[in-house]
Amino acid sequence: MHPRNKHDGEYDFDKLIEVCPALKKFIFTNEYGTQTIDFFNPLGVRALNKALLMTYYGITYWNIPQKSLCPPIPGRADYIHYISDLPTKEGGFCRDKKCRCLDVGVGSNCIYPIIGCAEYDWFFVGADINEDSLKNAHKIVTCNPSLSHRIDLRKQPDPHHKFTDIIRLDEYFDLTICNPPFHDSAEQAEHDAKMKLTHLKKGKVAKVELNFGGVSNELWCDGGELLFLQEMIDESKLFAKNVGWFTSLVSKKEELPLLIDRMKQDEVAEYKVIEMSQGVKTSRLIAWHF
Repeated sequence: MHPRNKHDGEYDFDKLIEVCPALKKFIFTNEYGTQTIDFFNPLGVRALNKALLMTYYGITYWNIPQKSLCPPIPGRADYIHYISDLPTKEGGFCRDKKCRCLDVGVGSNCIYPIIGCAEYDWFFVGADINEDSLKNAHKIVTCNPSLSHRIDLRKQPDPHHKFTDIIRLDEYFDLTICNPPFHDSAEQAEHDAKMKLTHLKKGKVAKVELNFGGVSNELWCDGGELLFLQEMIDESKLFAKNVGWFTSLVSKKEELPLLIDRMKQDEVAEYKVIEMSQGVKTSRLIAWHF
């Protein structure tokens, strides 16, 4: 994990329960004598997220609809920390200034803005195509005084646009971030989830229940992640003067050569591929500017 990530190591469940007592009923001691939760239980994962946000990021209220994406906090924190190390046009690094950041697809959980506000005192615009997700994110923002003056939420009217209709002509963002839909259909999302669970549980899984949830626009889109990011790279050129660094997670390593080719075609000035490791899992993000 990034050296500034607060979640490197085992969870301090006693500390988390003290702040969020509702987590206690999901904790048990496994065969190795270690306290943990069942990460296949969506309610347990949600309770853990709430406890982490309350304990480490100063949140007093956080809740999401039953089927909404409930992402793992340590990985999301890694993303924020790694992009905070990107250099600014004025010199220095993003971590050293009060950046303005656009979250493309903020979702109902508002995770990235919460972490960025708490860790680096940044300001955010969160955009999403889903009205219900924005309503829930708005409730999180308004119920937490530390966020209410730092996060602005905007509706994206066109699912094919990432920046158009969101970035205003006279606006400047130091960073944009995105956790794109991974799959190209609901069937593909279910198939991949079933394969993953089968591998982790070392047996067949009859019924798939995503432990981190996710509504349709959060998990899949026409063309999947690759087309989504290719469109994002193309569209970013229109906003070259409005943004310092464009960034996004990339779930599939094999897509990187195609995305790099697209960035070169669009004549970016510089691009970076940043690998992030959380335990045995490796993920990556791309960053580019004009």
